[in-house]
Amino acid sequence: METNELKFLLILLGCSDYRSPLAAKWFDSIKSKEKIVCDLGERGLVDFDRGIASVKILPPGEAIVEGKEELALTPKQLRILENISKAVEKIAPSKIAGKSIKSTERDAILQKFQEQGLIEIERAIKRQKAEVWLTETGQDYLRDEFVPETGTNPAISFNLMTNYLGFLRKFIQKPENYSATVITNKLSDDEILQIIRDLDKELGTDNYLPIFHLREKLQPPFYRKDLDRVLYRLQQEDKIDMSSLQEASAYTPEQIDAGIPQDVGGSLFFISVN
Repeated sequence: METNELKFLLILLGCSDYRSPLAAKWFDSIKSKEKIVCDLGERGLVDFDRGIASVKILPPGEAIVEGKEELALTPKQLRILENISKAVEKIAPSKIAGKSIKSTERDAILQKFQEQGLIEIERAIKRQKAEVWLTETGQDYLRDEFVPETGTNPAISFNLMTNYLGFLRKFIQKPENYSATVITNKLSDDEILQIIRDLDKELGTDNYLPIFHLREKLQPPFYRKDLDRVLYRLQQEDKIDMSSLQEASAYTPEQIDAGIPQDVGGSLFFISVN
């Protein structure tokens, strides 16, 4: 592993939930960080927010533009599809439509076109406000497989090594008489639901439990994405509701970051048991 790749992973170990905005200042010392993220992503060690990098017309889309096939499209949608068809190969989203359409609306149209089989979308790191996070595979690698090579990685600072040692210590087995409650990742959804009830009662949050309290209770060994999936399942089963935060001044940035980001609107922040 190259030095800058290792530095990038060790920096993530010092971030809340091993997750950070890619534009954060602690990555400033790393050159070509976008390439590093892509390379680490291909190996499954990190994941990141993706955006539409380019689109390409497909034969069904060409048929609609040429009038050989019919599909109910608005004038705006048809104009976008026509602009895509004019490109020799791929075209960037920013060159498809003018300022008359917002990027969020444009991307929603492109996503729908892809679902209809009219275009092909190529995704890359999101251009603005992209976040990157250490995957479960990345954590397993750093915990179980990573071995520093002799004579390499000379630029690793004591601060980064402190991040690594703190990460490893989370997996050290506690003595048998350790009094803290041991949480395993084999908890059932109903057991997690009961933990939500217990935390709400213990903290007096009046059935509006901030998600960061649950993360502090269950992570580690629960990973962020795993807990998010459990919460979505409980919501789909109508056992809980989740709502966004309206007034952020009462919470720290780290507590707010512990919410579940949404494509539209604020992050889901509160849990309410039905």
